[in-house]
Amino acid sequence: MGELGGKTMERIIQESVPGKQITIAHIIASPMPDIYERLGIDNKEAIGILTISPFETAIIAADIATKVADVEIGFLDRFTGSLVITGDVQAVETALTAINDRLKNLMNFTTAPITKT
Repeated sequence: MGELGGKTMERIIQESVPGKQITIAHIIASPMPDIYERLGIDNKEAIGILTISPFETAIIAADIATKVADVEIGFLDRFTGSLVITGDVQAVETALTAINDRLKNLMNFTTAPITKT
């Protein structure tokens, strides 16, 4: 506690502690070739992007995605919770839906709506 102008002030420190959540679930349909080039991944019909916490859950999400749909892992980072998958639009959507459903139902995650551009 401190004082300011004769008033006692209480200091509050807040920390952000990530919960079990999917924060982004997005599909880019028909991306421009530059995106693939900059990401260093093979050109496919669609890109699926996820961010997940705890970060290591991206490994589980990648496993789910590749088991339920014909998608490839373009990028997986267990230190940031980032996952990029590629495939046709329907396969990427199927994979993202399965990830949302399984993490919500099996591990009590808060999920994000799947958006598309």
